[in-house]
Amino acid sequence: MVLLHVKRGDESQFLLQAPGSTELEELTVRVTRVYNARLKVQRVCSEMEELAEHGIFLPPNMQGLTDDQIEELKLRDEWGEKCVPSGGSVFKKDDIGRRNGQAPNEKMKEVLKKTIEEARAIISKKQVEAGVCVTMEMVKDALDQLRGAVMIVYPMGLPPYDPIRMEFENKEDLSGTQAGLNVIEESEAQLWWAAKELRRTKKLSDYVGKNEKTKIIAKIQQKLEENDDDSCLNSPWADNTALKRHFHGVKDIKWRPR
Repeated sequence: MVLLHVKRGDESQFLLQAPGSTELEELTVRVTRVYNARLKVQRVCSEMEELAEHGIFLPPNMQGLTDDQIEELKLRDEWGEKCVPSGGSVFKKDDIGRRNGQAPNEKMKEVLKKTIEEARAIISKKQVEAGVCVTMEMVKDALDQLRGAVMIVYPMGLPPYDPIRMEFENKEDLSGTQAGLNVIEESEAQLWWAAKELRRTKKLSDYVGKNEKTKIIAKIQQKLEENDDDSCLNSPWADNTALKRHFHGVKDIKWRPR
């Protein structure tokens, strides 16, 4: 098995194993799925921390409003009335105005926080240092643990607009967010090693040879748009002669006879 140390930019992500005979189309998709699934776990964990502290999400039309504004507009949080955490709630106002402030009690909060910690450990970048490969099954297990903890604390489920439920149902809307920029589309993903793109039409062994004990650093990235490629090629730094002129202090000098 070839060992891939997957990075995004210079940042370690996870280890993954694959036979040298693996088609790079299959491997690129597999790496991308693990990469994106780890991001999903991270997003769910972040929202579950907020759930533990401030309760469920408010309806979109009530978020950011003051109590007086809600009363004046005669708005009602119907889901908040039925989504009561097991063992009752403790009021803890959400200063951002996203959640309803009806937090779980300490015992239920601990259930959520302990599960968050365990899920983060599964997908942690420290797994690279420990030499542990991360599989899609492991990431799915982390998501299942998180889902189970939410069901224990909120057996009736979460509102359909709560980002945690939307993540579990794969209905999350990440458009216009930093989280959305981190996600890599499977069809647009590229793997690079030793300054070479690992082209999907080839096999892993076409690049790394037949040695199944090979270890490589594979970088994952989103394919550059065609226009971006052209603009890079047309940049001054892509012109060797322009680069030489710059370092010699000679730039765009026009010579004419005396």
